[in-house]
Amino acid sequence: MAVRPIVPTKLSRGSHRWEWNTLLNGDSGDPLDALQGCPTFADKTVHVKGDFSGPATLVIEGSNDGVTWVTLTDPGGTALSFTAEDLKVILENPQEIRPRVTAGDGSTDLDVFIVGRGVMQLR
Repeated sequence: MAVRPIVPTKLSRGSHRWEWNTLLNGDSGDPLDALQGCPTFADKTVHVKGDFSGPATLVIEGSNDGVTWVTLTDPGGTALSFTAEDLKVILENPQEIRPRVTAGDGSTDLDVFIVGRGVMQLR
């Protein structure tokens, strides 16, 4: 049950990508927090892919205190819980976001990508 680091990438002015690689059964990702711009990027999309053997389940969680975590939802109100490769919009904009593998087996190996677009200020 490791905590996997974030790999940040600036895609262009106002858009970033954060990724967590090789999440195994029981792992979580290092939280994407305010220092890394999480709440600044209100529009976020998550892509989960990899080996879902087990069968594996990965959830996207959010927190405003870094202690209590809840599963986030898409705009339709459906929990962001993945059992196969998919790409979904994240409705909420909490202070912190992390991926967490809640089920799987020894061959579970998932990668998570979140792309965010910040609010462009016009002057």
